Amino acid sequence: MRAAFFSPLPPARSGIADYSEALIESLRPLADLEVFARAEDAFDPSRFDIALYQVGNNQYHDFVYETALRHPGVVVMHESNLHHLISDLTIRRDDWDGYVRECEYNGGAAAGAYAERVRKLEVGPDYEGLPMTRRLLERARGVVVHSRHMEREVRAAGFTGPVAVIPHGAWIPDADRNAWRQKLGLDEITPLIGIFGYLKPYKRIAESLRAFRRLVRLAPQARMILVGEPHAEFPLAAMIRTMGLSANVRVLGFAPIEDFVGYLGACDIVLNLRYPTVGESSGTLLRSLGLGKAVMVSDVGSFQEFPEDVCLKVPVGEGEEDLIFEYMNLLVSRPEVAQALGANARDYVARECNWGAVARQYAAFLEAVVEGKEYRGAEQRPAPEQAAPAAELPEVEQYLRGWAVDEASRNYLDTHRTRLVRTLEITPAGGPEDRILEMGAYLQVTPALHNKLGYGEVRGCYYGPAGRIDHRTVTSADGERFTCEIDHFDAEKDRFPYPDEHFSTVLCCELIEHLFEDPMHLMSEVNRILKPGGHLVLTTPNVAALRGISAILLGYHPGFFHAYIRPAAESGEVDARHNREYTAREIHRLLDTSGFAVARLETGEFRDLPHPEFGWVTHLLRRYRLETELRGDGIYALGRKTGLVKERYPGWLYS
Repeated sequence: MRAAFFSPLPPARSGIADYSEALIESLRPLADLEVFARAEDAFDPSRFDIALYQVGNNQYHDFVYETALRHPGVVVMHESNLHHLISDLTIRRDDWDGYVRECEYNGGAAAGAYAERVRKLEVGPDYEGLPMTRRLLERARGVVVHSRHMEREVRAAGFTGPVAVIPHGAWIPDADRNAWRQKLGLDEITPLIGIFGYLKPYKRIAESLRAFRRLVRLAPQARMILVGEPHAEFPLAAMIRTMGLSANVRVLGFAPIEDFVGYLGACDIVLNLRYPTVGESSGTLLRSLGLGKAVMVSDVGSFQEFPEDVCLKVPVGEGEEDLIFEYMNLLVSRPEVAQALGANARDYVARECNWGAVARQYAAFLEAVVEGKEYRGAEQRPAPEQAAPAAELPEVEQYLRGWAVDEASRNYLDTHRTRLVRTLEITPAGGPEDRILEMGAYLQVTPALHNKLGYGEVRGCYYGPAGRIDHRTVTSADGERFTCEIDHFDAEKDRFPYPDEHFSTVLCCELIEHLFEDPMHLMSEVNRILKPGGHLVLTTPNVAALRGISAILLGYHPGFFHAYIRPAAESGEVDARHNREYTAREIHRLLDTSGFAVARLETGEFRDLPHPEFGWVTHLLRRYRLETELRGDGIYALGRKTGLVKERYPGWLYS
């Protein structure tokens, strides 16, 4: 499917520009996509199956709106009012006749008469009362919205064609909370509340400041920041001064997106209140949830649809200020409640609003519109990512010991038994028709892939000259025989000697940390040889384990196997040292970049040994609100192939 994508892109000061930039990255692997971000971009509709229009209510979307009228396609309605956009297309171009015509077309003779009064400067435009969406909806072949509220708005406006409710994608950004607090002159425990985006009255800023003034009487150490472009007609500075909040509140003004996210990360609580609403979603809200912040929203419009354990909802009107104060007081006095709410928020958006899932729903809806098929919404969406069920593995350690028939293999099993058993536990079961590849095969767990997990064909591979194949047969202590072919090649340079989409599962265990120069070559080849929906099991040491943090704070290297190796003649060592060790978060990014949905990501020990000596590290992490999860010595990950590699040389991994 060849699709044209119309939207402004950064640096345009439009939240939809940021939204589109993120969506494009995840949509490209699913459709032959060409992006049109400026009015002057030449567009030939005959070259495309469908056009997708991201429409917002400001001047940055003028070319999107005009093209959507000339060449109908699928329209994304980010809100239910386009009056400001239509004013920009008419009044700002000194086309008063056009403005009057549009008002009359949307609202009838009375609206046309009112527009004549606007022309005479007797009144201002009826921005709230006249949405100005009729012409666009009449031309659209399909509509995408982000909430059931917006779906009802679109239907009420008269649209009878296909509608897809697709969640607004969520950013899961990185922001160093403590570094940004240092920039603000705050320590790690000072309560910080933030309001973000255009600083307009409808964001309930006056109500929030009055509630915050009451909080300061109970918690004088509390601070508030307001980050966004000030509204010329909203006397914010005077309001802060007259409330006596100058020592506790700072207005930081407009901030580039990197700083914007940093200030979000510094906060403990984010106020994302707004009324009235025109059904819009909020990129700031999604970023806040993705950062794991405790968030308050107004109990109106699309915000009502968030689960109760993800954000706190504040009804507009009587009692609004009281409830804002009570919620702030709760979250400040009991920070564990704020942290739990934030954890729920992050989990929710990562599961329901990740960009990969959003892009797949877009692709399915566009295809349905092109082919004239019914779009079934939630029934058509991929199931939530989860680990494929593993086979039952009774007494698996005892089974592995049966294959450790010499002293060297027994010693290896004694050291790595926890890791090997856990690897088999997270590996999906197979069937007689399924093939599995174990990379770096030592034949420690390889027999179990056939005899316990049920794979019909088991293949191994190892570093060596390309083209060499070893035929290996091993016999267990009970006399059971297992035969496997081991292919040799360089996993960083050679094309793997297997056809496309050949395997159901690939194991890459304790290998990627040894790679010297190009881990994405390995990941790209694994993607190529896996079937759609196939699984990659990846294990590797965790450089960000409690042990590693302790080591670096005490002045030592955090790595597991960073030491240089003596020549083999002296030490007898044949294994390569670790060239780069990873964190769990990096493995998540590596899988995502390589076209895999993360079905399982956890850490654990290599041996079942307690580590009470690292309790002080856990205490330190908690005090500074840093993650205490995923701090075990080993990383265990399961990825499911969902598409092509997104980026061959991701910037976080390659210079």
